[in-house]
Amino acid sequence: MKYYLIVGEASGDLHASNLMKAIKAVDADAQFRFFGGDLMSAVGGERVKHYRELAYMGFVPVLLHLRTIFANMKLCKKDVLSWNPDALILVDYPGFNLSIAEYIHKNSDIPVYYYISPKIWAWKEHRIKNIKRDVDELFSILPFEIEFFEKKHNYKINYVGNPCVDAVDAFKRNAPMSRVEFLSANNIPDKPVIALLAGSRKQEIVANLPMMLEAIKEYPEYQPVIAGAPGIDKEFYAPYLEAGACIVFGQTYNILNNAHAALVTSGTATLETALFNVPQVVCYATPMPKLYSWLKRNFLKVRFISLVNLIADSEVVRELVAADMCVANVKNELGKLLPSDGKERAAMLGEYSRMMDILGEPGASERAAQKICSILKERR
Repeated sequence: MKYYLIVGEASGDLHASNLMKAIKAVDADAQFRFFGGDLMSAVGGERVKHYRELAYMGFVPVLLHLRTIFANMKLCKKDVLSWNPDALILVDYPGFNLSIAEYIHKNSDIPVYYYISPKIWAWKEHRIKNIKRDVDELFSILPFEIEFFEKKHNYKINYVGNPCVDAVDAFKRNAPMSRVEFLSANNIPDKPVIALLAGSRKQEIVANLPMMLEAIKEYPEYQPVIAGAPGIDKEFYAPYLEAGACIVFGQTYNILNNAHAALVTSGTATLETALFNVPQVVCYATPMPKLYSWLKRNFLKVRFISLVNLIADSEVVRELVAADMCVANVKNELGKLLPSDGKERAAMLGEYSRMMDILGEPGASERAAQKICSILKERR
């Protein structure tokens, strides 16, 4: 069968690539066409556009690139219809993907499946109308979404587990580098590592990385290691490497596997950091931080922004967001987690274990693939 997938960022590329592998295990004749990244290309099929050509974040960048965004959207809609897949699989990235879903639903009988559902429980809950109308099957990776979609909105979903659990489990089973090998391969000094995951987009990196690096100066006995974002040149990071920080590309899991602690910009990375049992501080600077903090208090429908806290339904990791994000706060919160025998560190690791129990066992990609293929066979 033919599967058309659309992702808009690095994490989507990872999870979609694992889903594609799982689909191939169920459907030996699977053909893929996609808007995606290098990991999806490695699985096979034809890439129409790289997600780097889609990913614009923030009001001004989006405004400046509206013509490109609309051109890509128009191309995508026509290309899906022209290829006429057996299924369209959308992966997160709701601003783009929900528009595609609406168009395909109106203009074809191609079934629309959504893997990694839009986070409308946090923002833009009104999108539930679009999802009910345009999405045939929704595959959820967060356990608390079951109550939101099924009980609150009477929309049946498929909870398949979390693909981050799969990805980390697979990494650990495939004999990762030892600490000595990792440090030697990347010319990193032999000090305890503090991982810096400052986001996947330039705007996030510019806003967060300088404060992260300034805070770490207080702890010279530790080595800051930046996880370079896919698709961003090393030259972009050059101004941030003068303080003795190292940067490593394409090895985020190796970095986390050898980290003593981490500073992480909110997103999938917070969950991955927890799955590696690395104590962390969530750091997310925003333009006009006081306004954002007011909006968060009055309009955001969830108490937390990090997946770790949302899944655990409690403040497992400290979130420094908007007005709370400053060098002094980062320095203070990080300092609590660095002592190996510290109570804050032990408490966080204990809560990580509870969160992992809530998430469940590995196998999300396989469960999603089996369900998708089963539904498609029934349609035939």
